[in-house]
Amino acid sequence: MNIIRQEHEQPESIEKWGWKYHHLGIPTNIKMPNERYLSHLKFYVSGFSTSPFGIEWMRFEDDCPISELVKTVPHIAFEVDDLDKALNEYDFEIISKPSQPSEGVRAVMIKHNGAPIELIEFKKTNNASG
Repeated sequence: MNIIRQEHEQPESIEKWGWKYHHLGIPTNIKMPNERYLSHLKFYVSGFSTSPFGIEWMRFEDDCPISELVKTVPHIAFEVDDLDKALNEYDFEIISKPSQPSEGVRAVMIKHNGAPIELIEFKKTNNASG
């Protein structure tokens, strides 16, 4: 039975699963200001660190190994506490296997209703002061 969400209600991923919105990745072919090149992934990112809405522009090299869906359709990204648990609990179509895009970060791309969705887990650090 499909439950219909009311307009004032949060999506199930936020309300019930506890995921947190992280960013919106938007593919572009235009060189953007302050791009940062991710050589191991062969694409440029910009905007995230200055956007109050978490908008990240992504410009891809021709030989970028990332899914064509991610290169052509904007994706939404959610922070999850446990990436493996999220993947095991729900039956998602995985379009890129879990990887480490940067130090202390694990991410995976899934597809839902034709849209790419990124799940991100940040390594928790023990910053206990005392």
